[in-house]
Amino acid sequence: MTGWRTHSGKAVALPVEGIDTDQLIPARFMSRPRSAGYGDYLLHDMRRDAEGRPDPDFPLNRPEAEGASIIVARRNFGGGSSREAAVYALKDAGVRVIAAPSFGDIFAGNAINNGLLPAQLATEDAEALIATLTEKGPQEARVDLDAGTLALGALRCSFALSDAEREKLANGWDDIDLTRRHHEAIAAHRAALAAARPWLWPAKARE
Repeated sequence: MTGWRTHSGKAVALPVEGIDTDQLIPARFMSRPRSAGYGDYLLHDMRRDAEGRPDPDFPLNRPEAEGASIIVARRNFGGGSSREAAVYALKDAGVRVIAAPSFGDIFAGNAINNGLLPAQLATEDAEALIATLTEKGPQEARVDLDAGTLALGALRCSFALSDAEREKLANGWDDIDLTRRHHEAIAAHRAALAAARPWLWPAKARE
């Protein structure tokens, strides 16, 4: 996975709160292989009518939203089940950043591990962005991980990231990669422990 520190792309408002993982990708599509891509199923039942026809008034279906990579939504984005496929659907649809006042904890962790930024904004900042994007339509925005900012026109909104989260996104790492960066220290500790307490390891493991 390729890491990133800055991203410029089209931002679109999705002024809905409580979008959960079941809405992000309905369970019936999760039996499909990951290699086939989940982008077509993103928010499937919200974006389409009972016959499966796209709703032309849904924000992500409008022609001007095509190619949007930044979504600004309301609070509690990604709550519900722990399905990582919700993040896959966003990523496969080309989304790189979700900006909202709050996120489901598991969703946010899955997002970071897959290179998707859950940018937690102050409610007033999220509403200011939504108001601008609703009035003017999708606009270009820029996200800077090191500065912790999302800029759109005259609006400059801040979000917080831990050092570990920033490092993962910047390097394209997940939790395993974050641990592997300490492989030399881990190997040295293991060797020292094996020498001091050899009875902890089977004979074959010491060979």
